Amino acid sequence: MTTEAAEAAESAAEFEAHRPRLFSLAYRMLGSASEAEDVVQDTYLRWNAAEPGSVLVPVAWLTKVMTNLCVNRLTSARARRETYVGPWLPEPVLTHAGAGAAEPLGPLESVVQRESVSLALLTLMERLTPAERAVFVLREAFGHSHREVAEAVGIEEANSRQLHRRARERLGHPRRRFDVDDGQRAKIVERFFAAALGGDVAGLERLLADEVVAWSDGGGQVSAARRPVTGRAKVLRFLLGLGARPEAALLSIESGEANGEPAALLLADGALVGVVVPEVREGLVVGVRTVLNPGKLAFAAGQIA
Repeated sequence: MTTEAAEAAESAAEFEAHRPRLFSLAYRMLGSASEAEDVVQDTYLRWNAAEPGSVLVPVAWLTKVMTNLCVNRLTSARARRETYVGPWLPEPVLTHAGAGAAEPLGPLESVVQRESVSLALLTLMERLTPAERAVFVLREAFGHSHREVAEAVGIEEANSRQLHRRARERLGHPRRRFDVDDGQRAKIVERFFAAALGGDVAGLERLLADEVVAWSDGGGQVSAARRPVTGRAKVLRFLLGLGARPEAALLSIESGEANGEPAALLLADGALVGVVVPEVREGLVVGVRTVLNPGKLAFAAGQIA
């Protein structure tokens, strides 16, 4: 092997060592697994084109390049999402409790780690500016200092602190959505799905919070509610109506985990057609997020193929 080839191989190996972290960072920034993959690839192209020896601290260099690429994408995405058909939800990523760093989204062993990828928080982060989101993710999910965040985003350290404070205020932090242990939450979700599929009205009423909200993201590609359904009575009717549809009888439903939370995988002839993720707080279901848009299911479908 020539010296040039050896250096290229070493450079590629260095990047691959950082790839899992870069994907998990980009996903939290964008809420899209497919776009995260694209950004990781774009980052690699820039890494590959960098002058040999010009990158002194690879992790810092890669974080800065990826952050800038994500901020640019978020800026253009805001305009696209304003014309999105129906509620916009993040793309689900299948995870497995306790699997650690092998997970596509990184370790999900703590409350903070799981919350950082929850569909609830990723949806809320849509209200942040691109710079606020970048600062929040780097600081909250990856534990970077404000000096490191400022370098990655290209701002002053004082500005990083200000953006972080503003992001937390907009998101209502500090708040911890995982206020019950994993086992209890899984049991609540299991009872919820059993009641919904079995048409158990009384059971659902006991499990739904008064102000529960149900979102369905079909993206105009498949049939889905165009607006959020709010309130126990309306969500109850909505869920029972879905279960009573003739096409529901043709689906098979498997238990799984998406974004660190218990979920139901909806399958038609073995193909993934939906992911349902209930949000549990204080022992009750306060939200139900259902992703049906085929484009948003591609990554998760590849995980189970």
